Amino acid sequence: MLPLSVLDPLLSRYAQWLALPGEATADTSDEDPDDVVLMPMVLRIERREPPARTALLEAAAAAALAVCLDERCAPEGEWHEAMHGWISGRIRKVTRRARGAHWEAVQALPGITVEVGGAEVRALLPMRVADMPKELSRLQISGSELEPDEPGPVRAGAPVLWLNPDVPMSAGKSAAQVGHATMILAAQLHGEGLDADLESWAADGYPCAVRQASPETWADLHPGDDPETAWRKSRVAMVRDAGFTEVDPGTVTVLAQWPLARVQPTVELPPGQRSIDLLGREDRF
Repeated sequence: MLPLSVLDPLLSRYAQWLALPGEATADTSDEDPDDVVLMPMVLRIERREPPARTALLEAAAAAALAVCLDERCAPEGEWHEAMHGWISGRIRKVTRRARGAHWEAVQALPGITVEVGGAEVRALLPMRVADMPKELSRLQISGSELEPDEPGPVRAGAPVLWLNPDVPMSAGKSAAQVGHATMILAAQLHGEGLDADLESWAADGYPCAVRQASPETWADLHPGDDPETAWRKSRVAMVRDAGFTEVDPGTVTVLAQWPLARVQPTVELPPGQRSIDLLGREDRF
């Protein structure tokens, strides 16, 4: 069973975060710089054979959630204190790139590695910046850019993480954003009591599709000022960035779309019998 309670602080803060004025999302006046905690994410980018950009982002999205919902993050688990403390604050992430021996070295650090289409990402247990070991501190943050690619069709039943078409982001920045997206999706599903769907997603390895949205798709899906209705009717959640790097404070970077088909069971009904909501939640869709 997944330790879903670890996501409760994120669920309770989601609506509040979306309601903040843009400039307020970057306010860190309540923080001690020496105590900033973040989740390091290491992208494997070999010089001779770099991964496809889309596959790398999909691996990052899965890895970020996989480490959060690892059994060791359960209340009695060895990772619980670190994960719970981080999720209870700002869910900052930092991406670094590694290759060769440096990539092998980070495999010894607490975390989860996910591979998608030959691309690999390791999401690590959150830690204070001041406590970052040399295996991480020596890695480069810059230089993670990869050429755009043409991904194939979206896997049936997979959530889609739509990147903002008007906000260019590096592969490293995008990796952090889609990692936020899967966490928010999981928290929202848990809040709706759809834990069985989360368990099924986890059993599949948290597959998702990262796609660049067209302006039309972005406009159609964007929740605007009513994120609650967007989630209830369309299963769309937003990632809103604090703007510490690359984008302005308050920018919506990703729209995360959970497939309605995964949570809307259907049955064959006898002729003349009215359709009913099998889950007893008629206001859900």
